[in-house]
Amino acid sequence: MVAVAFALLPLSTDLYLASLPGLRRDFGIGVSEAQLTLSAFVVAFALSQLVHGPLSDRYGRRPVLLAGLVIYFVASVAAIFAPSIGWLVAARTLQAVGACAGAVVGRAIVRDIYGVAGSARMLAVITAGMSLAPIFGPMVGSALEVAFGWRGAFAALSAIGGLLLAAVAARLTESNPHPDPRATEVAGLLARYRAILANRRFLGCTGVVAFTYAGIFSFVSGSSFVLIEVLGVPPRDFGFVYGATVVGYVSTNLVVARIALRAGIDRLLVVGTALAVAGGAAMAVLAYARVESVAAFVAPMFVFFMGAGFNMPAAMAGAIGPFPKTAGAASALLGFGQMTVGGLAGFAVGRLHDGTTLPASVSIALAALAAAASFYALALPGRAARCASAARASDAQGAEDAEHRRDSGSR
Repeated sequence: MVAVAFALLPLSTDLYLASLPGLRRDFGIGVSEAQLTLSAFVVAFALSQLVHGPLSDRYGRRPVLLAGLVIYFVASVAAIFAPSIGWLVAARTLQAVGACAGAVVGRAIVRDIYGVAGSARMLAVITAGMSLAPIFGPMVGSALEVAFGWRGAFAALSAIGGLLLAAVAARLTESNPHPDPRATEVAGLLARYRAILANRRFLGCTGVVAFTYAGIFSFVSGSSFVLIEVLGVPPRDFGFVYGATVVGYVSTNLVVARIALRAGIDRLLVVGTALAVAGGAAMAVLAYARVESVAAFVAPMFVFFMGAGFNMPAAMAGAIGPFPKTAGAASALLGFGQMTVGGLAGFAVGRLHDGTTLPASVSIALAALAAAASFYALALPGRAARCASAARASDAQGAEDAEHRRDSGSR
């Protein structure tokens, strides 16, 4: 259930990618207006995390997740019947408010149950599972677009949201046994945010997550226009081409799930940032050389996605790990940074679209460089001291984490 809750984000963006050109024609709008349905979703997702995180620390994980899923279901149904692009953007905004509960609460649940040491491994397992969404989502979306048009994608999202809501209501138990009654007090919340933001390890790992996601979202927001309109991929085949790139993400997630405890977060990030830079640089060089082909666009992105498979779970665990008592607030800040930077990158790709692969390729390359810079400048120096501090915090939570692991067996 937690994996599916995490997957609401990629499902909500990837399932209707093949429909963006059709959406543009249906409403008679430009590329940037069509991409606003993605950018508005990302911005609302980012801002909502600052609310969901503290609420989950105050009232518990389960009620916040249930409320988010209700909102998601209602918004998805509203999107099906959108008579205008304004209506659809509004529905997408509300949909993001609900979907972000899955990501924020999901990360906090993992931290509650598995502690610092196990979070990277479990996040990799969950991420590998949710990676099926960006592989099969565009494929299913392509079929829905051919059969029903863009409204078919939102009908599918409505069904997924409704089923997940029913499952969480029936099966999910509370993982936060000690809610903080002061977690939503403004003064205390601001103090916690300041304390979290003062941690260089948090800032560096959050930068890795945010800029890696910016590269991913640059591809997500631009891929349908580049592949279908620029490179001539038929809409029915778009999902297969898009999904092939995400195989790199899934494969490295599975590797991380096996080696995370042995390798450690920093080693995973060294490999991940190197792969992301290699893929992004190759894509930008090919685009500048005007080598415009499906292989020249997809193959470097496959390498970037391999790096993302290392970066995302490791950096998420590294950012949230030092904050056992305020995992919800830390998860909220992490998600806010991730989605804000990703949304800005997607908006820039849409505004700069010029009928070539260059805007998306350069955005991905710059994002990879920024992720590597965040890791080496902020997260890596002095890691031994921070790891020791995180280990002491983990030990203090050891008995509680063990109890949660036993309780989570049914999940």
